[in-house]
Parts: sequence; C-alpha cells; structure tokens
Amino acid sequence: MQARASHARLPIYSTKEQHGDESGRRRGDCEACHQHDGRAATPLASTAAASNAGVSTGPRVIPPPAGILTTNIPVRQGVQKMIPRIVIAGTHSGCGKTSIASGIMAALVGRGLTVQPFKVGPDFIDPSHHTAICGRPSRNLDPFMMGEEGVAATFARASAGADIAIIEGVMGMYDGLEGSDFGSTAHVAKILAAPLVLVADVRGASRSANAMVKGYREFDPQVPFAGVIYNRVGSPRHRAMIEEGGGDRAFGWIPWQRDRAVESRHLGLQMAHETDRMGAFGAVAEEFCDLDALIALAQSAPPLIPAPEAQDEKGGTRVRIGVAWDEAFCFYYQDNLDLLRRKGADLVFFSPMTDPLPEVDALYFGGGYPELHAPRLERAGCRMAVRQALDDGLPAYGECGGLVYLSEGVVAGGEWSMVGVLPAKAEKMDRFQALGYVDAVCGGGNPLFSPGTSIRGHEFHYTRVECAPDARFALHLSRGKGIGDGRDGLFEHNVLAGYTHAYFTPVIAGGILEAARRARRA
Repeated sequence: MQARASHARLPIYSTKEQHGDESGRRRGDCEACHQHDGRAATPLASTAAASNAGVSTGPRVIPPPAGILTTNIPVRQGVQKMIPRIVIAGTHSGCGKTSIASGIMAALVGRGLTVQPFKVGPDFIDPSHHTAICGRPSRNLDPFMMGEEGVAATFARASAGADIAIIEGVMGMYDGLEGSDFGSTAHVAKILAAPLVLVADVRGASRSANAMVKGYREFDPQVPFAGVIYNRVGSPRHRAMIEEGGGDRAFGWIPWQRDRAVESRHLGLQMAHETDRMGAFGAVAEEFCDLDALIALAQSAPPLIPAPEAQDEKGGTRVRIGVAWDEAFCFYYQDNLDLLRRKGADLVFFSPMTDPLPEVDALYFGGGYPELHAPRLERAGCRMAVRQALDDGLPAYGECGGLVYLSEGVVAGGEWSMVGVLPAKAEKMDRFQALGYVDAVCGGGNPLFSPGTSIRGHEFHYTRVECAPDARFALHLSRGKGIGDGRDGLFEHNVLAGYTHAYFTPVIAGGILEAARRARRA
C-alpha cells in the first residue's frame, strides 16, 4: 500500500473539517489538540471501580475472584502522557472485529504511523497477526490474569514510542467472567479511558441494527462508547436503510469480504506465520473506514499518568533459558518473556524440529501445535538430546503443548513418541477438553515454585493426558480443569509442565530463574 505523505509518523493529522487544513502543523499547534491542557489526567485504571458500580441499566455484577483489584487505584504523581488510543469491540465472536482491527492497524502502518497493538483477554493467535502487521509485539490486556493495575502498567509501558494504540476486544463487548463485566472489552475500555468503537455485524438486518447498537451503547453508560463500524453490509441500499433509522457515529461501512476470510482449525484461526491474509484487510480499512476520524478519536482520549517503568533486577547470576519457538511451539505471552529478561535471563530461541539443543541453563516449552507436527518432532535429533539433558537434571517448564511434548507420546493421526520425561501419554480429541481461566496454588515438593505460590492463567486444549498412577502434581486448582481432578503441573526430576498457560508474576519468573541458577552452579 502506498503511504500518504500527509500521514507519515507524528504529527498525526485529522480531518479538514476539524483542523481546517493538512498543511503540516504539528499536533500541539492545533487548537483542537489542546482540549486536555486544563483537564486533570486520568490515572490509569481510575475508572475501574465502575466494574462493580451496580448501574441499574448495566450488566449483572458478581464478586470478582479473590485478590483482584476493583477499587480505584491510588493516583500516582507523574507527568501526564498523551497516548492516542481506541478499542475495537464486537457485538459477538465472529462479527469480524479481528479482521477489522487488524485492517485498521495495517492501514495506519501503511500511512507511516507506529502502531502499538493490544488484545483483550488471554488469546495467543490474534496477537500473532497484530505483531506481524505492526512490527511491534502485541500485548495481552487481561484483568483476571494481570489485575487492573497490571493492565494499566502493561499498556503504558508497551505504548512508549508509538503514535497510536489499537486495542482489539474479546468476544462480545460486555462478555466477562461468569456473565459479569469483569475482564470484558468494556471493562478494559473503562480501565484505560479509551474511546470504544463497536463492530456490528449487520447481515440480515437493516433498521434492527440500530436497535442492537443502541442496546450496546446504553447498557452501561460508563463505557466511553464512541461509534460504530458496520460490517458485512450487503449493498448501498442496505446501508441507506440502516442510515435512515440510525443516530450513532459511523466510522466505517464494510461490505462482505467473502474472498478474504482467514481459515480456522482447532484452537482458532491460522497463525500469522501461516497466512498473510489478515494484513490484506488494510486495503479494506483504507477504503471503507474513516481513518482520519478514527485517528482524531484516538487523540481525544484523556492523558494518562503512566505506571513506573519496569527495571532490570540488579544482582544475581545471569542465566541462559532456551525457549522453544517454531510452528509447534508459538504460544507465549510477551510480558512473560520480558519479565524473564528483567529477572536476569538471556533467552535463546530454538526449534525442536530443526535445531540442535542449545547450551542453556533451563528450558521453556510454551503451547502451540505439537500434535500437528508430531512426526517431525519424533524424528528430530533434538528430542533425545532434550531427554538426556532433563535426565541429567536440567530444569524445564512446559505449558499445554509443552506438556504434550515432554510426555511419553501423543496419539494424533498415528502414535508418536515424544521426550518421555513425564509419566503420561497424550491424545488429540475431536472436541476441546477445557476452555477457561485457571486459578491455582502450588503445593510442596515441586522443582520450580515455593509452596503457596499463586498462579493465574488460561487453558484451551483438544488433547487429554493419561498419567501414571504414581504421577505427582504441583498445582491445586480452585478454578479450571488442568490435567484432571483439580490438579495440574505434572513434575518429575527438575521438570514441571501442565495445561495452564500462566501469566508470570515476579515470583513465578523468579522460581524458574533460581532453578536455572542452581543448575548452572551444579
């Protein structure tokens, strides 16, 4: 896509109707951009208490999980920071918000802007597309796993150096934990005081689409609802019928894009390394969305007082952690990798399918699709090298796909041998076996984490694992399924792996680092 000279990096220009011209004035030289000069900055997450405000027209409110912050976060003293930002929400899953959010990101990148992407919730797949499009790691914003202040801190840190932040929502706009608002797209929009644009799938509806949008706008008046992008518009006449009875600000009218769909499989859409179709929606957004108005909307977000910058940990021996990274292992939270680095790890990325085992002090096997690549994983020389290293005491941590790889084998279109260090066998099933959040506490005797360590995360998998009768488990779950019977985190030697995709706290990262340091000293 050809970049437009008038939109190359900051200053970001808005429409002529608001700015009078596009003559090259910097953002601070325009009166419209001084609207917040006398306004108090919004402390990050200062609107979070709205989650439990009990507004009569809003969603049903249930108590949040223990330990989750839902009161106002104390105001931090600091310099106000302008972070242009918008949330792209959806009426429901499958309404097209991922394609449209990705398209907007691609179109803005095509205009020369530095775009910081985010994804509400625990998903790994959509962020892979964001990252490929924007050239910056997409970050998850998940109040259950991170807490509200964690959402705010990650947003502020990741947005440094970006011209604009685009936050893709999760599921339907108000879909949160157990039918509540908590953890929903609306909740995150309130935490970040970010203007929200709703993607409305209007196929098969005309005037009724306006009733639907009105419901979303009025359901919780505390959500900064800004307008709508109408998706799957059938024809100019279809648009005219919707416009006839509408009153919400329209930021786009997108016709059917039947030939651009991204294919799905178990666990969701294809990953970014498998298709570039998501980025092709940039041309769609450029043609059918009012990008100038979306940029102006993002600039209208109030200034924030950012969280303190995260600092590298001083002292302690630096260690090398091997991170499996390829088509079979590709589900990692960027914040987890960053935290390991800050705690003192040098990360060494390798492919268990194509690379030899690197010289490292510990191993980290994330989730992904080992069941789709089982024949290659079985044949690769790395498999037995991993087994030997783990038998010799090298620490390892695995999540979901990592659990499958570290088990004895997997049945998936055949029976394939895996590393075999854990006393269990996996099987790929036709239907998902678990989907949802996990809340766990560590028991004693495991090689990585102290007793009582709290772990929060998410699970979504199609495999099941049958363990030996004498198998030992590190995690006791109060929420989630895990391997089974409220247990997860199978361990043997210095290896621990489970179905939980954990969001690392400093304690979790520290446990992995300390195990690596012990191995280095041995």
